[in-house]
Amino acid sequence: MTSIGGAEMVDWNLAVATATRLVRPGPEVTRDEARAVVAELRRHARTSERHVRGFTRMIPDGAEVPDTPVLVVDRAGWVRANVAGFRELLAPLLGKMQDRRAGTPGAGVLGAVGGKVTGVELGMLLSFLASRVLGQYETFAPLERDLSRGSGAAAGGRLLLVAPNVVHVERELDVHPHDFRLWVCLHEETHRTQFTAVPWLRDHLEAEIQSFLGATEMDPAALLERLREAAQAFAGARPDAERGDEGRTLVELVQTPEQREVLGRLTAVMSLLEGHADYVMDGVGPEVVPSVAEIREKFQQRRATGAGRLDAALRKLLGLDAKLRQYRDGERFVRAVVGQVGMDGFNRVWTSPNTLPTKAEIARPADWVARVHGRGGEPGEGE
Repeated sequence: MTSIGGAEMVDWNLAVATATRLVRPGPEVTRDEARAVVAELRRHARTSERHVRGFTRMIPDGAEVPDTPVLVVDRAGWVRANVAGFRELLAPLLGKMQDRRAGTPGAGVLGAVGGKVTGVELGMLLSFLASRVLGQYETFAPLERDLSRGSGAAAGGRLLLVAPNVVHVERELDVHPHDFRLWVCLHEETHRTQFTAVPWLRDHLEAEIQSFLGATEMDPAALLERLREAAQAFAGARPDAERGDEGRTLVELVQTPEQREVLGRLTAVMSLLEGHADYVMDGVGPEVVPSVAEIREKFQQRRATGAGRLDAALRKLLGLDAKLRQYRDGERFVRAVVGQVGMDGFNRVWTSPNTLPTKAEIARPADWVARVHGRGGEPGEGE
């Protein structure tokens, strides 16, 4: 892995250790209960594949698509898997930083100290997220058994289902466990289907992310100044004339203009993927999940309110509120397009990167229909 003077620029092992030490314990279950939950989630993942493929019609009957693993993990397993993914994805950026700093006096010492600081910071972030994620299609995962290591393996995808979080939320919402577990699997299996049915999608996303990382400000002084401005904006200390950045996340405030352009495209794609998963989940749900209406209502309330004031503040700071908007805006886009041109017409979105919606088209589905299908939408659609 990228290092300076033998010291890794990110101490990945420390990130894992920090996250697993700080993450909250999961709900209390017996050994037999835990085994039953894992077995049921695996069954639901297999069942969901058939339901999602039939509803979306993204994969023709008889077509062969790459098979990707389904892993049921605990919170520590989710942390290790995501650290492995980060190592894969960030390798080019860290290599760029190494080349820039290799000749700097004292680089070895600074690299060692900085790697440990970054490892702790990453671990703290992962500990926060590890108790909240129900499932995840890990697009850039390395294909190997040891989730704690990310180098030397071919890249691929895998579906993670975080068993203790599923149990925690189903108890918190007081919903039927069998129904809730299948409902979660329908959403996550949709993401798996998206990437296995659309071969170019992974490479397109990786290229966009690498473009985003490639535009990272490498000058420490310039980055420090951007961080200072971000802190002032959050503290309300910036002059009124400069407060157009209010409402942005910390991540957004330290971006370069080039990164914001890339982020706009990434936001549109992620809104599509998340909204499509929600649409499919709701479309399949009434047939196979008897209590889907109750689950959906309670889950939406939970999404909107979070778990408390501190949780809400952290979600805003980290940009997680923006992810919640992606679910809502993306689902509205998918529903509007399917309503106008049908499921097969909507599936034109998967033809190539050129048929993906722009951020503006996510807000105005009729504009996407006009561009891709050559016809106008209903007045006011998508507003």
